[in-house]
Amino acid sequence: MSLQEAARRVRENAHAPYSNFKVGAALRTASGAVFSGCNVENVAYPEGTCAEAGAIAAMAAAGERDITEVVVIADAPTPVTPCGGCRQKLAEFCAGEVEVTMMTTDGAKLVMTMSDLLPGAFGVEHMERT
Repeated sequence: MSLQEAARRVRENAHAPYSNFKVGAALRTASGAVFSGCNVENVAYPEGTCAEAGAIAAMAAAGERDITEVVVIADAPTPVTPCGGCRQKLAEFCAGEVEVTMMTTDGAKLVMTMSDLLPGAFGVEHMERT
């Protein structure tokens, strides 16, 4: 199954009773494994989970750490980029050249690299002392 199809399918499982804005995300790791996630809302809005975070959690739970490709899909007029927090989460596991494809359910696409999505990302190098 393609990443686009995995993201499209998991989007249908989103729990979005408040916004009715369903998002699906799928990622591929260096091993070729595919992990997916959907947004899960909570009546206490800040406690919800983004689709990208769900896919990353599934990946980490399986013991994988190296993302090579990402697809995010939503029913919107234009492709929806990951939120700022998810950009940082993705950057933890993606090299700067990893492509992130953002799609609408109607097929519009926007492809950007991780570095383009989050220039100047906070990384482990900021934690090192000389």
